[in-house]
Amino acid sequence: MMFFSIDPNNGVAIYEQIVRQVKFAIAQGTLLPGQLLPSVRVLSQKLAINPNTIARAFQQLQADGALESLRGRGLVVCADATEACRTARRSILEERLRAVITEALHGGLTAKEIRRLVLSQIDELDGAVPTVASGDAD
Repeated sequence: MMFFSIDPNNGVAIYEQIVRQVKFAIAQGTLLPGQLLPSVRVLSQKLAINPNTIARAFQQLQADGALESLRGRGLVVCADATEACRTARRSILEERLRAVITEALHGGLTAKEIRRLVLSQIDELDGAVPTVASGDAD
């Protein structure tokens, strides 16, 4: 099972964190077309999250064309989901970076200072952050 990192305090709804992480896993190739996802019940127990939250995330992923229901089997990654999820990943991250950069500029930092901060964070975090491909956190 893929690794989920849910943070109830990061300002992003839990169901949306699940949606993003599934899309990122598909974009990265951790989840492959045709691959079966864990059931709502299993994922709910594993993450200690309300099953309705998981179900809502899965419904959103189906509506977005990332997952499809296979009768009697569960939800699988759609055959053509990879490229769409790569595009979605880029859009999500661009939007979040734009918000942070806007806040930094509004706070009086120069473009040079922001670049320095971003590069130092990349150097500090690269290789130290678990990815959706990290596998189980058990």
